[in-house]
Amino acid sequence: MTATQSPNNSGRPDSSVHKLRILFIAEAVTLAHVARPAVLATSLSQAAYEVLFAVDPRYNDLFPELDEFRHDLWSISSEQFLNALAKGQRLYTTKVLERYVHDDLELIERLKPDLIVGDFRLSLSISARLKSIPYAAISNTYWTTHSNNDYTVPQLPMTRLLGIGLSQVLFNLSRPLVFAAHCIPLNRLRKEHGLPSLGHDLRAVYSDADQLWMADMSEYFPISPAAKNCHYLGPLPWSPRNKIPPWWGELDEDKPIIYVSLGSSGQVNLLPIVLEALSTLPLTVIAVTAGRTQLTSIPDNAHISEFLPGDQAAEKAALMICNGGSLSTYQAIQGGTPVLGIVGNLDQHLNMDYLTSSGIGESLRSEHATVVRVRKLIVKMLTETRYEEASQQARLNAQKYNVKVSLPELIQNAQRARN
Repeated sequence: MTATQSPNNSGRPDSSVHKLRILFIAEAVTLAHVARPAVLATSLSQAAYEVLFAVDPRYNDLFPELDEFRHDLWSISSEQFLNALAKGQRLYTTKVLERYVHDDLELIERLKPDLIVGDFRLSLSISARLKSIPYAAISNTYWTTHSNNDYTVPQLPMTRLLGIGLSQVLFNLSRPLVFAAHCIPLNRLRKEHGLPSLGHDLRAVYSDADQLWMADMSEYFPISPAAKNCHYLGPLPWSPRNKIPPWWGELDEDKPIIYVSLGSSGQVNLLPIVLEALSTLPLTVIAVTAGRTQLTSIPDNAHISEFLPGDQAAEKAALMICNGGSLSTYQAIQGGTPVLGIVGNLDQHLNMDYLTSSGIGESLRSEHATVVRVRKLIVKMLTETRYEEASQQARLNAQKYNVKVSLPELIQNAQRARN
């Protein structure tokens, strides 16, 4: 392992010793888990660090900025992941995690990093430790054991059959057992490699690392004061820079702009419902499909693209409608834009629960998303000024965070803790 470098006044390592090799590993099951480490990787000075990035090739077209330091690393398909998530099944089998560990170890041996930064690559709980490499995990606060969450039952087969009320009761009773079942594959594999169990709390499995770097804001996502080795990064939103649609410069900005992005893990079948709800309102609509659906008809007030620069879209918009995931909602926060989250999975519910309690937005269950309900919420959020006021305050709070400043210090801390 190379010597730990000392920061100079610029926050960069001392040039008298060779550069630290920082390996970012993304689990490519959703766009967010690739985008967040990509934001960190591209924020580091390549004059000060040797940056390496490992990810499944499926998102290569969206991240040309990673081309010069990208390495291929297999992940299960997004479809497999999202199908398991929708059914409440285990996301990873022991067999899949075994392959992940094997692939991780080969990559680590070949690249010989000084620090590994992972985003939802659960196998690093094993492989980084077997190679004795300092390991930092990017996470949301609500997936750590330091958070105090209320758990809303997500969209599951039982919510359609039994209704939300009874399903919530059953979910409250079964959730600890379900979480424990999801822990089994990784704990089994850790035991095979001589590592101790992480217990039965799924949050401990999701956030096991030497350092936790939380892609959240402390103002809205608090954790226990007793938490150790946890650091807030603040927002890490990402937007594709090579995906500007031809109509981008021709938008009618005399009317309020509504930005619709259901993301890589949202339910794309809801997009026609949202567009129809917006079609009769005096608004300009910009919407992305993320390459996941083909629309048979497009309302006259809507502009559609596969992708677009989401940060700029959010800043233009009077309201953002998304799946409630953190990647999208932080685009809204940094744009000072209220957000309507049409939520399905547990991660989306957890994220929006915190944001709705802060007044930044509203949450609508995906099962309840009808044209009438969506339109009613849109009108409410555009009419009541409290949403804009809360969003503008959130925008000011977001400006306190700067990963270009904080990341070199976090890297140094991770190295110091291991050495």
